[in-house]
Amino acid sequence: MKTLLSVMLLCATAAISQPQLHNQKHHEWLITNAMIVAGVGTPAEGPYDIHIKAGRIHAISGAKDDAKVRQLELVQLDAEGGYVLPGFINMHAHTMYNRAGIDMAQPYQHYLWLASGITTVRDLGSDTKVTLKEREQSAAGEIIAPRMFVYPGIWGNQRKEDLDKTIKKYHKQGVDGLKFGMMDKETFHHASKIAAKYDLKIANHVGVEDMTAWDNIEAGTTTIEHWYGVPDAALKGVQNFPPDMNYSNELHRFRYAGRLWQEADQEKLQAVLQGMVDAGVAWNPTLVIYEASRDLQRATSSPWFQDYLHPGLEKFFKPSADSHGSFFWGWTSTDEVYWKNNYQIWFKALRDFAEKGGIITTGEDGGYIYQLFGFGYLRELMLHQEAGFHPLEVIKHATVNSAKVLGEGDRLGQVRIGYSADLVIINGNPMADLSVLWPRNIKPLTGDESTGGILWTIKAGVPYHAPTMLKAVREMVKTSRAEHKIGYLVD
Repeated sequence: MKTLLSVMLLCATAAISQPQLHNQKHHEWLITNAMIVAGVGTPAEGPYDIHIKAGRIHAISGAKDDAKVRQLELVQLDAEGGYVLPGFINMHAHTMYNRAGIDMAQPYQHYLWLASGITTVRDLGSDTKVTLKEREQSAAGEIIAPRMFVYPGIWGNQRKEDLDKTIKKYHKQGVDGLKFGMMDKETFHHASKIAAKYDLKIANHVGVEDMTAWDNIEAGTTTIEHWYGVPDAALKGVQNFPPDMNYSNELHRFRYAGRLWQEADQEKLQAVLQGMVDAGVAWNPTLVIYEASRDLQRATSSPWFQDYLHPGLEKFFKPSADSHGSFFWGWTSTDEVYWKNNYQIWFKALRDFAEKGGIITTGEDGGYIYQLFGFGYLRELMLHQEAGFHPLEVIKHATVNSAKVLGEGDRLGQVRIGYSADLVIINGNPMADLSVLWPRNIKPLTGDESTGGILWTIKAGVPYHAPTMLKAVREMVKTSRAEHKIGYLVD
């Protein structure tokens, strides 16, 4: 049986691609030869060594300056010149345990998130009891999972007395915030006042209601999710819906959502964006979750589906009125053209919002509309670049901005001394090509195995080997497909 010292010495010589350090907890250890992107918008620096102690970044120094530390019998993980970024923060996550009647047990989703560099998730509206338990288990290191912030969902029009009881109950349970969804104006303002009394942050999915971004501005909403409510607030009257429009029909809902941005008055829209900035309302756009609307063929043929798509998700994604977001039974080329144009106006609105001083964050809303956990998040980063943001700004959206909105800007979101050691080690330079974040069996479509892939995700000082977790996910998917006789591209 190996002694602890022999294991440490073995790890000290382990190359970055080797999994010996996976889920190994050490009070003090080193990451060496790292090109560091701090997360604040400044370019990479290095190579540096990162000295981790008690789950935090203890020191950052050059190899020569850290010679004394290197001589200590500390575990060392050689980054081999790879880029080290702050851990990503997923601001729109849903923890799921069942899809289309098929169990989808953890750690399937947790592994995908971590393997995609996500060290923190803001869970919006999942099973509160379960996610609260997992929040504590993750913090204690009892499960392999990202850090969790729990925001239970409160949906629709409710009686005021029921809202009072519900929000008070959630406050007693120790939740981190609340997700409001598709409320009428009166309900929303009453619920916002109760949330403020308990100092609970609000993530708001506005929907098509009699409220808009102006109500979020007035109420001091923490984040507007997606984009509903923003162009709505800039309409000249109401949206030009056809006579047979039925919002309960999701084909109608998403079809005409693709026409909304074009109807917004640009002068009014600028006033809305400035109002959000002045009120401190951040924007979590989840660009990725609507991408199938502008390119359905791309969405349904994602290369990661073959190995990583759980059969429950595969079944849920197929067009059906029974599954939320599975509305493509009558989708047309005309719908896609509207959505392509919709995105261009949306992109400009995001740029304008940022230029006015607005805070943009990143989230995936995975588990819906052909978006797979983790992979959807990485695609979200690429869409922020497509919207016109420099990769350094994209990383800032995913780290510094998101940490600030969570109220955790003094300990999360930066590669900085004293901050939690939440880090992502990448085999490549994401500033030159964000697609190097894809796993190696996805990125090298040209056959090039030399670059690409998040190799390590470190949460609170504990390293997790991404290829090891992805291999485990592939086995989970394979087993579940055999059990339920559902396989990718197989009916």
